[in-house]
Amino acid sequence: MNPILTQCPVCSGELTSTRLECAICNTAIEGQFTLGRLGRLTREQLSFVELLAQHRGNVNQVASSLSVSYTTARMRMDEIAAALGAPPSITRPDSREVLRQLETGELSAEEALKLLQG
Repeated sequence: MNPILTQCPVCSGELTSTRLECAICNTAIEGQFTLGRLGRLTREQLSFVELLAQHRGNVNQVASSLSVSYTTARMRMDEIAAALGAPPSITRPDSREVLRQLETGELSAEEALKLLQG
């Protein structure tokens, strides 16, 4: 079975489910159902959340598993929190550290720019 789409492939709007069906007895329920808060996340973000749960919330281990820097993993986690409606993080990364990670290739220019702009 394929994973459910949560965002419209045309406009990126939130999708709703209109039919639920039992795989055993074929009972069907029709209406408009929300996909919940997790339905706001992209497939990549859901994969990150799964990995975070597997590593019991240890962002360093998640970063290692994804072969990215801690700062990149943290930035992805902040994006997920924002997608779920959390207020923006008030901690700002050290700009020298961001520039060092940009220079070593640990961060892309886009990631570094997002971090520096807050």
